[in-house]
Amino acid sequence: MLSEAETKLLGIMMMVIMLGMGASLTFRDFLIAFKKPKGVLVGLLCQYGIMPFLGYLLAVLLGMPPALAVGVILMGCMPGGTTSNIFTYFSKGALALSIMMTSVSTLVAVVAVPSLIAFYSKLAGVSGEFAIPAANVAQVLVVLLVPTVIGMILRKTNPNIGATIELVGSMLGVFVILFLIGSWVPRNYQLLMTTPWPVFFAAIGLGLFGMLLGYWLARLLKQDNNRSRTISLETGIQNGPLAVLIVTITFKGELQQQVLLIPVLYSLFIVLTSSVITLWFRKNATREALARDSAKVGAAVSA
Repeated sequence: MLSEAETKLLGIMMMVIMLGMGASLTFRDFLIAFKKPKGVLVGLLCQYGIMPFLGYLLAVLLGMPPALAVGVILMGCMPGGTTSNIFTYFSKGALALSIMMTSVSTLVAVVAVPSLIAFYSKLAGVSGEFAIPAANVAQVLVVLLVPTVIGMILRKTNPNIGATIELVGSMLGVFVILFLIGSWVPRNYQLLMTTPWPVFFAAIGLGLFGMLLGYWLARLLKQDNNRSRTISLETGIQNGPLAVLIVTITFKGELQQQVLLIPVLYSLFIVLTSSVITLWFRKNATREALARDSAKVGAAVSA
């Protein structure tokens, strides 16, 4: 489990991350998104349609005990993580779409996440001391919306400060994951050594299967390859630090450690799997760009 000092530090870092996310946005971005909402709507469908069901499915099919089941369901119900924007950038994806998906999914999370956690937890038979109160989730999300709005205001009033905060917030998203790994894993080394393979399968599979399903659903809904790759990353990369924060304010003692297992493992492995997927997507994007350039040259020569 995390110490009280680590929990407070995590809360502060999450505030800075959300401040940075807000600084990446302008009110005009939302107007543009509402005028051409298809990409964002497809992303929301993937985020809150695929991922919560996938978390529930993994918990049931792998026969997980209640503490682990609630961990994987919670992880599946989280909004997109800000690190998805970094991976989208390096994959040559649609960065503007990624940022809007992260932002909108976080706004929608205030209503969607408590409802989805309650629904799928009940469906999986998770109740009593293992249940996560909807009020806890909503409270955390509402509090985190405040720095998001402040970040947007700072971006509007001073673009230079806004850009700096945006950069700091994005990089801190990666740092938080490394912080969780560096502080939690060494203390729980023996626990990890005795953790059965289904737990690792769930922690890794949630992100990988989410990216795969997100890509093909986006293609099915007529999104081009580039936007589909962006939606894929945004779907599979969940907000792990937010899940950890919710667990730490909901559970105590041994139970907290058990529920934390999958969110922490997910946060560890999603960095590795997303890096591999990003390299693959970048290679495909480069090949498609070269093919388009060759086609243009061929057309010019023919003319």
